Amino acid sequence: MEAVAKTKYIRISPRKVRQVLPLISGRSVEDALNILYFTQKSASEPLAKTIRSAFANLSNIDENKRFDMREAKIKNAYVDAGPTLKRFRPMSMGRAGRIRKRTSHITVVVEYSD
Repeated sequence: MEAVAKTKYIRISPRKVRQVLPLISGRSVEDALNILYFTQKSASEPLAKTIRSAFANLSNIDENKRFDMREAKIKNAYVDAGPTLKRFRPMSMGRAGRIRKRTSHITVVVEYSD
């Protein structure tokens, strides 16, 4: 049984989120949340929220069943680039420098085997 959670338009660059993804992929949900809790990266908070949401979506699939976080595994987790906000900042000699504020779309698939 699988459940998917997507978090879109997170105001953090996909490159920074991809640094944290190898820490959690293939682990149980409980282990992944513990690792993210002690990881000092800004991407760990939105990733943890997405994992909790995917685990909660399991109970929406089968409401009569209780699920254990230790037995649910993260089957797949990936990040896609969202739209980029483009801003300009004055630079020297009258020029304008472009500032790109990147966004991310995080997808987490949680698998529960009976």
